[in-house]
Amino acid sequence: MKKITKIFPAILILAVPFLANAETTGWNPSTLAGFGLPSGQIGDIIRAVLTWLLGAVGLIAIIAFAISGIQYMISAGNEDMIKTAKSHMTWSIVGVIVALSGLVIVFAIDRALRGYGYF
Repeated sequence: MKKITKIFPAILILAVPFLANAETTGWNPSTLAGFGLPSGQIGDIIRAVLTWLLGAVGLIAIIAFAISGIQYMISAGNEDMIKTAKSHMTWSIVGVIVALSGLVIVFAIDRALRGYGYF
């Protein structure tokens, strides 16, 4: 319950500028265009969502890599902490590689289905 009481004001604070400037920014609640949601063909929407997800995964991976680097530095010779930090570094890199591979596969399938070829 305490998490909800901490998260709700944060969401409210983030939403107030959108609601306050609704008329000046052209925000239309029926289309949610003010929030930058993609519109157009389904391929463009999927591409925009995948690009956003790749950015989010990249940010999370950088944060995870930095945290594991800090763990490695403060391990002070403790072999268990060093092993854990190296494992976290490895898996954060693997996560980025998997995310990039998924993006490449989706775009390759998209190009192949559209008839552009592979190159």
